[in-house]
Amino acid sequence: MDASGKEMGIVITAGIDIGGKDVKVVVLNDGKVLARTRGVGGFEQGKAAEDLLDKAVKSAGVSRNEIAGIGVTGSGKKFAPPHDVEITEIGAAVKGAVFMIPSAGTVIDSGAEDSRGIKVEDGVAKDFATNDKCAAGAGAFCESMARALEVSLEDFGKISLSAQKAVPINAQCAVFAESEVVSLINSKTAKEDIAKAVNDALAERVIAMVKRVGVEKDIVVVGGLAKNVGYLDALKRGFKTDVLVPEYPEYIGALGAALAAAGK
Repeated sequence: MDASGKEMGIVITAGIDIGGKDVKVVVLNDGKVLARTRGVGGFEQGKAAEDLLDKAVKSAGVSRNEIAGIGVTGSGKKFAPPHDVEITEIGAAVKGAVFMIPSAGTVIDSGAEDSRGIKVEDGVAKDFATNDKCAAGAGAFCESMARALEVSLEDFGKISLSAQKAVPINAQCAVFAESEVVSLINSKTAKEDIAKAVNDALAERVIAMVKRVGVEKDIVVVGGLAKNVGYLDALKRGFKTDVLVPEYPEYIGALGAALAAAGK
């Protein structure tokens, strides 16, 4: 019942996360995810978001008229279709992560273009830090290194777990780090060892960033890089504790946006 005594219907909302590479959409029905869609944003992020929203709504079995609110987030949110709520990437990551894992004390959001370390108190962001303006702290770094090793991004994480030797990568910039990787390849260093070195270097930068705001358990990792098992392993070793990954970690920002729309 609402304040006037009328029966309140179940609220269906949508969340759109327009990132540097991909666009993700979530359709939410009273806390239950009805549909998820994902695609490359490309040069027309707005059109991609609109098309993916239509696809998600169709997959959810509802109509656009039934969507009570649309929330948007991400670096490209200014290109989003008509919407009701805008939420920062920090806010969306925390809202989505806490919804999935209520015990979250630290949220690490590692996407294609940057990584963020967020300190969480009572379910909201209290402090945060981001990596420097360089892909060496984000998913683009891994993608670049995977291309250099001629392996898929999925295999890049897996093969790092089979490394036999510790190989340091000292460069703080993705461009120079790629040059180091090429040198290691030319010196016949095993791909497994190089992949581990890259994931360790990435995790080392992220851990240093998170420590600037303070590390609180539980540590929850979201974003596309949360699917890289080599990166997760490096984080666990660096923090000396386990890290938690929610289901569909790449959709957490979109989920947070949908929750923000539901809250409004």
